[in-house]
Amino acid sequence: MAQVTAALVKQLREMTDSPMMECKKALVEADGDIDKAVDILRTMGIAKAVKRAGRDTNEGTIAAYVSEDGKLGALLELTCETDFVGNNPKFTGFALDLAKIVAENDPADVEALKACPMGESTVDAELTEMIHVIGENMKINRFQRVTADDGALGSYVHLGGKLADIVSFKLGKAETAAADEFKSFAHDVAMQVAAAAPVAARRDDVPADVIEHELAIYKAQAAESGKPEAIQERMAQGRLEKYFKESVLTEQEFVKDGSVTIGQLAKNVAKSLGDEIEVMSFVRYVFGDAE
Repeated sequence: MAQVTAALVKQLREMTDSPMMECKKALVEADGDIDKAVDILRTMGIAKAVKRAGRDTNEGTIAAYVSEDGKLGALLELTCETDFVGNNPKFTGFALDLAKIVAENDPADVEALKACPMGESTVDAELTEMIHVIGENMKINRFQRVTADDGALGSYVHLGGKLADIVSFKLGKAETAAADEFKSFAHDVAMQVAAAAPVAARRDDVPADVIEHELAIYKAQAAESGKPEAIQERMAQGRLEKYFKESVLTEQEFVKDGSVTIGQLAKNVAKSLGDEIEVMSFVRYVFGDAE
């Protein structure tokens, strides 16, 4: 049996806001596996929330770039040594320039990005120059390019560059992308992604293993009720439906107006513009959260 240390109990408590003794019991039952212990606490209805465990990361920023026509975009995480530099406009501007290069050049990885041209030099050379000028080590940590060939992109940056995302929309008419009403809508949806942290844009996009995992939790919770199996199944399916409404972007209540979902909001804006608008996907970065 794995040893359940005080540090492990503390970590589980911070992740779930659960009582210390219950965390210890769950860890003992899970043989020290913290993910299994979280599931045990959830099944018991004790876990109030599951927070991602803190990770030691450098300072820095996430840049979100979207082209003028809304067709190309990229998120890029650039790290440095201190928060002072991480908030420096020269540093954040450099990160945005790098994100633009990612969108326009589609490099395969960080090394390929460093070889891309930047002005009359290369990304690698300019990064080295920035390190010398600012006096701190810097690292291109990760990036992701996003495209919207049949529509347009919307972006949002929050918490001084510590959280950012890009959302992809499918449009029926190309001119819709330039409409102020659509741009405002796209920004609001991207803000929703930042605030509500959905797991997928659409129900069909939720990974099967995630659904299976959640349903197993709900069935275990329902079994605790002691009710007939048929009722337990309905209880579990009802909780899964609630999960979808809370975790799928198009089914979430709009943070600015709880009377409509994001899917309904898209239909309303589409009707107003005489077009069809579909929320397709999103990429969401939290600083220091790379796997």
